[in-house]
Amino acid sequence: MILNNVTTITSNGPVNITVNSSNTNVDALQLTFDNALAFPGLVNSHDHLDFNLFPQLGNVFYNNYAEWGRHINTTYKDEIAAVLKVPLALRVKWGIFKNLLCGVTTVVNHGDPLPVDNAPINVEQCHSIHSVQFEKRWKLKLNNPLKRKLPVVVHVGEGNDELSNREIDKLISWNLLKKKLIGVHGVAMTAEQAKKFEAVIWCPESNYFLLNKTAAADDLKKHTTILFGTDSTLTGNWNIWNHIRLARKTNMLTDAELYSSLHLGGSSNWQTNADNKGSIVVTKKNDTETPFDSFYATQPEDILLVVNDGQVRLFDNTMLSQLEHLDLKQFSKVFIGRTCKYVQGDLPGLMQQIKVYYPGAVFPVTAI
Repeated sequence: MILNNVTTITSNGPVNITVNSSNTNVDALQLTFDNALAFPGLVNSHDHLDFNLFPQLGNVFYNNYAEWGRHINTTYKDEIAAVLKVPLALRVKWGIFKNLLCGVTTVVNHGDPLPVDNAPINVEQCHSIHSVQFEKRWKLKLNNPLKRKLPVVVHVGEGNDELSNREIDKLISWNLLKKKLIGVHGVAMTAEQAKKFEAVIWCPESNYFLLNKTAAADDLKKHTTILFGTDSTLTGNWNIWNHIRLARKTNMLTDAELYSSLHLGGSSNWQTNADNKGSIVVTKKNDTETPFDSFYATQPEDILLVVNDGQVRLFDNTMLSQLEHLDLKQFSKVFIGRTCKYVQGDLPGLMQQIKVYYPGAVFPVTAI
């Protein structure tokens, strides 16, 4: 597949990009764009795919995630029960589509392995420990010799109190096998503690919603790799671009560093190389001064094309005349705002199934 007349983050002007594909029909495609920006598919390094039908739950700022967890499980029992009536497989499928609609081509799920067969994006099922507070056998899981070579991904330091800081030290001291640690949130993490982690996944919108504070990414980046994550809709907006713009406003990372946390930094820490030429996103180029400005102004409505593993997974209605020879039976039509998107898979059918179990479900797209 050749993408003609696109701008990239590093190009001085329009270029043509070749995208590798194992599908001969797709491989022969030549698509021409007008005023478009192309970049590798985003890496969302932290999500809970089965928790994305929840609204944001919580009405005050908390000292730490344990306090928040106790509060929502007593205050929002009915809301939680209503969502959990939806079968797990359906909740997971929606979590995958939520990411695809935003141009995410690799998402790292935190938690137990989930049913993700034939997903249109890459789903990493990492070696997860929930947290020191909520995982009863976390010390045994951490030091499991059968998973010695796998990095351990764990919520840690998600709070603004001394307890959250001490929790990080406890985790480090019990890492007897010296396994690679990837910490999620790290709001209470110090620079000295960061040195013990292979990476820290920064989820600023989730942090501000729960704690009114986020990790000191500007300090931590000097000692570890910063990756980017959204967490689920329990604590954040469905749209990763809102999270990204919030992160940019903090000025804790440069534009290049934040971009790397969504691309280069992510691919080196997960099994899938999300920066290969088989995963690419093309969006409308916003009328801005630089490609970075255009990238950070992106909304899901602006996405023209998502290719993952060399296959077209989503495209805008304006691209239909160039993609008519695809098997359109594999795609469904939805509206995001006023824009019509073709999405691989039966997204309207999924939404309809979910509403059978959870009539109150609210989706950011309208099905046709």
